[in-house]
Amino acid sequence: MDGAAQARRRWPATAAVVLAAAVAVTALRGCSPDAEGAAPLTAELNQFRDNYGSQIIEIQVSNTSSVSLTVFSADMSSSLFPAGTSWRAKPEGTEVPPGQTKSLPATLPAPSCGSPGADADAAPSAGAAPAQVKVSYRQGSTTSDVKMPAADPFGVLARNRSELCLAQDAGRIARINLAPELEVAADGRTAVVRLQVTPRAAEAGTPRSLVIESIEGTTLLSEAPDAPWPQGITVVAGGSPGEFRLRFRPARCDPHAVAEDKVGTLLPLRLDVGGRRGVFKVPAGADLTGRIHAFVTAACPAH
Repeated sequence: MDGAAQARRRWPATAAVVLAAAVAVTALRGCSPDAEGAAPLTAELNQFRDNYGSQIIEIQVSNTSSVSLTVFSADMSSSLFPAGTSWRAKPEGTEVPPGQTKSLPATLPAPSCGSPGADADAAPSAGAAPAQVKVSYRQGSTTSDVKMPAADPFGVLARNRSELCLAQDAGRIARINLAPELEVAADGRTAVVRLQVTPRAAEAGTPRSLVIESIEGTTLLSEAPDAPWPQGITVVAGGSPGEFRLRFRPARCDPHAVAEDKVGTLLPLRLDVGGRRGVFKVPAGADLTGRIHAFVTAACPAH
Protein backbone atom coordinates (compact mmCIF):
# COMPACT_ATOMS: atom_id res chain seq x y z
CA MET A 1 0.00 0.00 0.00
CA ASP A 2 1.49 3.39 -0.94
CA GLY A 3 1.89 6.31 1.55
CA ALA A 4 -1.11 8.21 0.20
CA ALA A 5 -3.40 5.25 0.77
CA GLN A 6 -2.14 4.75 4.32
CA ALA A 7 -2.76 8.43 5.08
CA ARG A 8 -6.31 8.14 3.72
CA ARG A 9 -7.00 5.16 5.99
CA ARG A 10 -5.65 6.98 9.08
CA TRP A 11 -7.59 10.21 8.45
CA PRO A 12 -11.07 9.11 9.56
CA ALA A 13 -9.82 7.95 12.98
CA THR A 14 -7.76 11.10 13.51
CA ALA A 15 -10.64 13.34 12.44
CA ALA A 16 -13.01 11.54 14.79
CA VAL A 17 -10.72 12.20 17.77
CA VAL A 18 -10.38 15.89 16.90
CA LEU A 19 -14.13 16.25 16.36
CA ALA A 20 -14.89 14.56 19.69
CA ALA A 21 -12.49 16.89 21.51
CA ALA A 22 -14.08 19.93 19.90
CA VAL A 23 -17.55 18.79 20.92
CA ALA A 24 -16.38 18.23 24.50
CA VAL A 25 -14.85 21.72 24.73
CA THR A 26 -18.01 23.27 23.32
CA ALA A 27 -20.12 21.40 25.84
CA LEU A 28 -17.95 22.52 28.72
CA ARG A 29 -18.14 26.13 27.62
CA GLY A 30 -21.89 25.90 27.34
CA CYS A 31 -22.17 24.74 30.96
CA SER A 32 -19.92 27.41 32.45
CA PRO A 33 -21.23 30.93 33.32
CA ASP A 34 -19.39 32.42 30.33
CA ALA A 35 -16.85 31.46 27.71
CA GLU A 36 -13.97 32.07 30.09
CA GLY A 37 -15.53 30.06 32.92
CA ALA A 38 -15.60 33.11 35.22
CA ALA A 39 -18.46 33.85 37.62
CA PRO A 40 -21.10 36.12 36.04
CA LEU A 41 -21.28 38.33 39.15
CA THR A 42 -19.48 41.18 40.85
CA ALA A 43 -20.14 42.54 44.35
CA GLU A 44 -19.88 45.97 45.95
CA LEU A 45 -20.89 47.49 49.29
CA ASN A 46 -22.91 50.64 49.77
CA GLN A 47 -25.28 52.27 52.25
CA PHE A 48 -28.38 54.35 51.64
CA ARG A 49 -28.64 57.62 53.56
CA ASP A 50 -31.89 56.66 55.28
CA ASN A 51 -30.07 53.70 56.87
CA TYR A 52 -27.17 55.69 58.34
CA GLY A 53 -28.66 55.49 61.80
CA SER A 54 -29.54 51.81 61.66
CA GLN A 55 -26.27 50.24 60.38
CA ILE A 56 -28.04 48.54 57.48
CA ILE A 57 -25.74 48.21 54.48
CA GLU A 58 -26.39 47.06 50.92
CA ILE A 59 -24.62 44.10 49.34
CA GLN A 60 -24.92 45.13 45.70
CA VAL A 61 -24.73 42.20 43.28
CA SER A 62 -24.30 42.90 39.54
CA ASN A 63 -25.02 40.44 36.72
CA THR A 64 -22.19 40.79 34.20
CA SER A 65 -23.51 38.08 31.85
CA SER A 66 -26.03 38.19 29.00
CA VAL A 67 -28.45 35.83 30.76
CA SER A 68 -30.70 36.45 33.77
CA LEU A 69 -29.80 34.78 37.03
CA THR A 70 -31.55 34.24 40.35
CA VAL A 71 -29.86 35.05 43.67
CA PHE A 72 -30.82 33.13 46.81
CA SER A 73 -28.36 34.40 49.42
CA ALA A 74 -25.38 36.69 49.99
CA ASP A 75 -23.00 36.35 52.94
CA MET A 76 -20.44 39.04 53.74
CA SER A 77 -17.32 38.43 55.84
CA SER A 78 -14.82 41.05 57.01
CA SER A 79 -12.17 41.37 59.71
CA LEU A 80 -13.86 44.63 60.74
CA PHE A 81 -17.08 42.74 61.55
CA PRO A 82 -15.96 39.21 62.49
CA ALA A 83 -19.46 37.75 62.86
CA GLY A 84 -20.29 38.67 59.27
CA THR A 85 -23.74 39.47 57.94
CA SER A 86 -26.17 37.86 55.52
CA TRP A 87 -29.07 38.50 53.19
CA ARG A 88 -31.60 35.79 52.36
CA ALA A 89 -34.15 35.82 49.54
CA LYS A 90 -37.67 34.44 49.57
CA PRO A 91 -37.86 30.78 48.44
CA GLU A 92 -38.22 31.76 44.80
CA GLY A 93 -35.09 33.92 44.94
CA THR A 94 -34.45 37.38 43.48
CA GLU A 95 -33.96 37.74 39.73
CA VAL A 96 -31.09 39.87 38.46
CA PRO A 97 -31.47 40.65 34.73
CA PRO A 98 -28.39 40.94 32.48
CA GLY A 99 -26.33 44.06 33.12
CA GLN A 100 -28.36 45.06 36.18
CA THR A 101 -27.59 45.41 39.90
CA LYS A 102 -29.69 44.42 42.90
CA SER A 103 -29.19 45.93 46.37
CA LEU A 104 -29.51 43.33 49.12
CA PRO A 105 -29.92 44.84 52.64
CA ALA A 106 -28.01 43.35 55.57
CA THR A 107 -27.60 44.55 59.16
CA LEU A 108 -24.05 44.91 60.45
CA PRO A 109 -23.14 42.96 63.61
CA ALA A 110 -20.95 44.21 66.45
CA PRO A 111 -17.57 45.46 65.18
CA SER A 112 -14.07 44.47 66.22
CA CYS A 113 -12.88 47.59 68.01
CA GLY A 114 -9.61 47.04 69.85
CA SER A 115 -8.02 49.96 71.67
CA PRO A 116 -7.81 53.45 70.16
CA GLY A 117 -4.79 53.82 67.89
CA ALA A 118 -3.99 50.09 67.85
CA ASP A 119 -3.43 48.21 64.60
CA ALA A 120 -6.73 46.40 65.14
CA ASP A 121 -8.43 49.79 65.03
CA ALA A 122 -7.15 50.63 61.57
CA ALA A 123 -8.95 50.13 58.28
CA PRO A 124 -7.62 47.52 55.84
CA SER A 125 -4.39 48.54 54.13
CA ALA A 126 -4.46 50.05 50.67
CA GLY A 127 -5.20 47.44 48.03
CA ALA A 128 -6.62 44.93 50.52
CA ALA A 129 -10.18 43.76 49.98
CA PRO A 130 -12.23 45.02 52.96
CA ALA A 131 -14.73 42.19 52.58
CA GLN A 132 -15.56 38.93 50.85
CA VAL A 133 -19.04 38.03 49.64
CA LYS A 134 -20.35 34.52 49.01
CA VAL A 135 -23.35 34.43 46.68
CA SER A 136 -25.63 31.47 46.00
CA TYR A 137 -27.35 31.78 42.62
CA ARG A 138 -28.94 29.88 39.77
CA GLN A 139 -28.35 30.52 36.08
CA GLY A 140 -30.30 28.36 33.70
CA SER A 141 -30.56 24.93 35.33
CA THR A 142 -27.29 25.23 37.24
CA THR A 143 -27.07 26.37 40.87
CA SER A 144 -23.68 27.62 42.07
CA ASP A 145 -21.92 29.27 45.00
CA VAL A 146 -19.22 31.83 44.29
CA LYS A 147 -16.98 33.75 46.71
CA MET A 148 -15.46 37.02 45.57
CA PRO A 149 -13.96 40.23 46.94
CA ALA A 150 -16.45 43.04 47.50
CA ALA A 151 -15.40 46.55 46.58
CA ASP A 152 -16.16 49.26 49.14
CA PRO A 153 -15.58 52.51 47.21
CA PHE A 154 -17.28 54.72 49.81
CA GLY A 155 -15.61 53.20 52.88
CA VAL A 156 -18.93 51.95 54.25
CA LEU A 157 -17.40 49.31 56.54
CA ALA A 158 -14.65 51.53 57.96
CA ARG A 159 -17.08 54.41 58.60
CA ASN A 160 -19.69 52.25 60.30
CA ARG A 161 -17.06 50.49 62.38
CA SER A 162 -15.57 53.78 63.53
CA GLU A 163 -19.00 55.14 64.49
CA LEU A 164 -20.08 51.95 66.24
CA CYS A 165 -16.85 51.62 68.23
CA LEU A 166 -17.09 55.26 69.29
CA ALA A 167 -20.74 54.80 70.29
CA GLN A 168 -19.85 51.65 72.23
CA ASP A 169 -17.15 53.43 74.23
CA ALA A 170 -19.27 56.53 74.80
CA GLY A 171 -22.22 54.41 75.90
CA ARG A 172 -20.15 52.94 78.73
CA ILE A 173 -19.66 56.43 80.14
CA ALA A 174 -23.02 58.12 79.56
CA ARG A 175 -26.40 57.89 77.93
CA ILE A 176 -26.76 60.72 75.40
CA ASN A 177 -30.15 61.54 73.90
CA LEU A 178 -32.45 64.30 72.75
CA ALA A 179 -35.56 65.13 74.79
CA PRO A 180 -38.76 64.50 72.79
CA GLU A 181 -40.13 68.03 73.27
CA LEU A 182 -39.43 70.96 70.93
CA GLU A 183 -39.64 74.54 72.21
CA VAL A 184 -40.59 76.95 69.41
CA ALA A 185 -39.86 80.66 69.85
CA ALA A 186 -42.79 83.09 69.93
CA ASP A 187 -41.84 84.51 66.53
CA GLY A 188 -41.62 80.99 65.02
CA ARG A 189 -38.18 81.64 63.55
CA THR A 190 -36.09 79.49 65.93
CA ALA A 191 -36.62 76.51 68.21
CA VAL A 192 -34.76 74.67 70.98
CA VAL A 193 -33.87 71.00 71.28
CA ARG A 194 -32.47 69.71 74.57
CA LEU A 195 -29.43 67.47 74.58
CA GLN A 196 -29.48 65.27 77.69
CA VAL A 197 -26.37 63.60 79.08
CA THR A 198 -26.76 61.05 81.89
CA PRO A 199 -23.45 59.61 83.20
CA ARG A 200 -23.33 55.92 84.07
CA ALA A 201 -21.55 54.33 86.99
CA ALA A 202 -17.81 54.00 86.43
CA GLU A 203 -16.63 50.62 85.07
CA ALA A 204 -13.21 49.13 85.67
CA GLY A 205 -11.12 48.92 82.51
CA THR A 206 -13.07 51.53 80.54
CA PRO A 207 -12.45 55.27 80.00
CA ARG A 208 -13.75 57.35 82.88
CA SER A 209 -14.64 60.43 80.83
CA LEU A 210 -15.42 61.73 77.38
CA VAL A 211 -15.30 65.18 75.84
CA ILE A 212 -17.95 66.60 73.53
CA GLU A 213 -15.56 68.70 71.50
CA SER A 214 -18.26 70.32 69.40
CA ILE A 215 -21.86 69.96 68.22
CA GLU A 216 -22.39 70.18 64.47
CA GLY A 217 -25.37 71.19 62.40
CA THR A 218 -27.35 69.00 60.01
CA THR A 219 -29.10 69.44 56.69
CA LEU A 220 -32.11 70.78 58.65
CA LEU A 221 -30.68 72.30 61.85
CA SER A 222 -28.31 75.25 61.98
CA GLU A 223 -26.94 76.96 65.09
CA ALA A 224 -28.76 80.22 65.87
CA PRO A 225 -26.16 83.01 65.44
CA ASP A 226 -27.12 84.71 68.71
CA ALA A 227 -27.01 81.48 70.76
CA PRO A 228 -23.83 79.51 69.96
CA TRP A 229 -23.82 75.85 70.89
CA PRO A 230 -21.50 74.72 73.70
CA GLN A 231 -18.08 73.18 73.08
CA GLY A 232 -15.54 71.27 75.15
CA ILE A 233 -18.07 69.57 77.45
CA THR A 234 -16.42 67.00 79.74
CA VAL A 235 -18.61 64.12 80.91
CA VAL A 236 -17.32 61.96 83.78
CA ALA A 237 -18.64 58.49 84.58
CA GLY A 238 -20.48 58.62 87.90
CA GLY A 239 -20.99 62.38 87.58
CA SER A 240 -24.15 64.48 87.60
CA PRO A 241 -26.61 64.59 84.68
CA GLY A 242 -26.51 67.58 82.36
CA GLU A 243 -28.86 69.18 79.87
CA PHE A 244 -27.87 71.56 77.07
CA ARG A 245 -30.34 73.81 75.26
CA LEU A 246 -29.52 74.08 71.57
CA ARG A 247 -31.33 76.91 69.82
CA PHE A 248 -31.46 76.43 66.05
CA ARG A 249 -32.94 77.81 62.87
CA PRO A 250 -33.73 75.97 59.61
CA ALA A 251 -30.55 75.17 57.70
CA ARG A 252 -32.41 74.85 54.39
CA CYS A 253 -35.65 76.23 53.05
CA ASP A 254 -35.85 74.70 49.59
CA PRO A 255 -39.03 72.68 48.90
CA HIS A 256 -37.24 69.33 49.19
CA ALA A 257 -35.56 69.98 52.56
CA VAL A 258 -38.19 68.14 54.61
CA ALA A 259 -39.77 65.95 51.92
CA GLU A 260 -36.45 64.25 51.11
CA ASP A 261 -34.89 64.39 54.59
CA LYS A 262 -32.81 61.35 55.54
CA VAL A 263 -30.26 62.56 58.12
CA GLY A 264 -31.48 66.02 59.13
CA THR A 265 -32.54 64.90 62.61
CA LEU A 266 -29.34 62.97 63.44
CA LEU A 267 -27.41 65.46 65.58
CA PRO A 268 -23.62 65.00 65.14
CA LEU A 269 -21.44 65.30 68.25
CA ARG A 270 -17.67 65.33 67.76
CA LEU A 271 -16.34 63.22 70.66
CA ASP A 272 -13.05 62.20 72.21
CA VAL A 273 -13.49 59.05 74.29
CA GLY A 274 -10.22 57.97 75.86
CA GLY A 275 -8.33 58.79 72.66
CA ARG A 276 -10.92 57.39 70.26
CA ARG A 277 -12.20 60.37 68.31
CA GLY A 278 -14.98 60.72 65.79
CA VAL A 279 -18.59 61.71 65.22
CA PHE A 280 -21.41 60.27 67.31
CA LYS A 281 -24.87 60.92 65.85
CA VAL A 282 -27.72 61.36 68.31
CA PRO A 283 -31.05 60.41 66.70
CA ALA A 284 -34.24 62.29 67.37
CA GLY A 285 -37.08 59.94 68.24
CA ALA A 286 -40.13 59.68 66.02
CA ASP A 287 -42.05 62.37 67.95
CA LEU A 288 -39.23 64.89 67.91
CA THR A 289 -38.49 64.20 64.25
CA GLY A 290 -42.10 65.01 63.36
CA ARG A 291 -41.99 68.21 65.42
CA ILE A 292 -38.72 69.34 63.78
CA HIS A 293 -40.14 68.70 60.30
CA ALA A 294 -43.28 70.67 61.15
CA PHE A 295 -41.23 73.54 62.60
CA VAL A 296 -38.94 73.79 59.56
CA THR A 297 -41.93 73.73 57.21
CA ALA A 298 -43.66 76.53 59.15
CA ALA A 299 -40.54 78.61 59.78
CA CYS A 300 -39.17 78.64 56.24
CA PRO A 301 -41.66 81.11 54.68
CA ALA A 302 -40.48 83.67 57.24
CA HIS A 303 -36.91 83.38 55.91
